[in-house]
Amino acid sequence: MIELVSEERCIRCDICERVCPAFVFDRDETGLPVIARQDACQTCFLCEIYCPTDALYVAEHAHGPVAVDAAAIEAAGLFGSYARALGWRRGRADGTRDDPTHRLRSAQG
Repeated sequence: MIELVSEERCIRCDICERVCPAFVFDRDETGLPVIARQDACQTCFLCEIYCPTDALYVAEHAHGPVAVDAAAIEAAGLFGSYARALGWRRGRADGTRDDPTHRLRSAQG
């Protein structure tokens, strides 16, 4: 379940809003995505995966809102951790070297 949007990390690009199939986010007056319908979250991780600045934290096993502390999430390296676990490097350097599809196509061509 989506638990946190880091105001410091967020660049207000609206990607999380666009990829969320459950329309969980609204925006505040500064353009920051806010979790408006947390109970609708499907824990699909799309928002976290597509976030270019790792500004989101999705709690994998939460079945309702849990108290999270942004500083603790930051210190534990949990912002963007699901994307990293997948090897997802959209917009980040050196992502293709870890992509098995890319290696297969390179070997064929």
